[in-house]
Amino acid sequence: MPPTSADNDHASTTGKGRPTPSRKEREAARKQPLVPKDRKLAARQAREASKRQRDREYEALKTGDERFLPARDKGPQRRWVRDYVDARHNIGEWFLPFALFGFIGMTLTTTYPVVGLVMVVVLYAGLLVAVVDAFVLARKLRAGLSAKFGEQRVQRGLRRYGLMRAYQLRRLRLPKPQVGRGQFPS
Repeated sequence: MPPTSADNDHASTTGKGRPTPSRKEREAARKQPLVPKDRKLAARQAREASKRQRDREYEALKTGDERFLPARDKGPQRRWVRDYVDARHNIGEWFLPFALFGFIGMTLTTTYPVVGLVMVVVLYAGLLVAVVDAFVLARKLRAGLSAKFGEQRVQRGLRRYGLMRAYQLRRLRLPKPQVGRGQFPS
């Protein structure tokens, strides 16, 4: 079909309506001084911007707002791992307080070596139980992530992220837990 006059009119009216800027003009428009005129003002503004960013991230860590979370906590897969770990009763979160009391107990029982030996055995048993619990958690995280997001799409480091969260006391975790115990993610 031959072009009509309407097609020619449309072709002549399209375009951006201005000439393309030359490379020299574009480079000149992008130029900025390496050192600002008022360095103290620029440093103060940079500090204030950094403080606003940190405050926004901290609020997001407390509320769970995905938009402003730090990069290490963003994304649906990390959210799923956090929710799974927070819904579970983790033995690892109680290991550090348990170990602290064990070490204090060992130092107080220097006059009774048998009690100190029992404390060491109890500490090693607690460590073993925490490691077995971490192994079970890692396997469940891997299976759950593969089922939810697909084997090929699972990000690296998510099991380690979940394990590090599982070893923190629940009330000290950041981002704050968004689910209750037993409310596992789908």
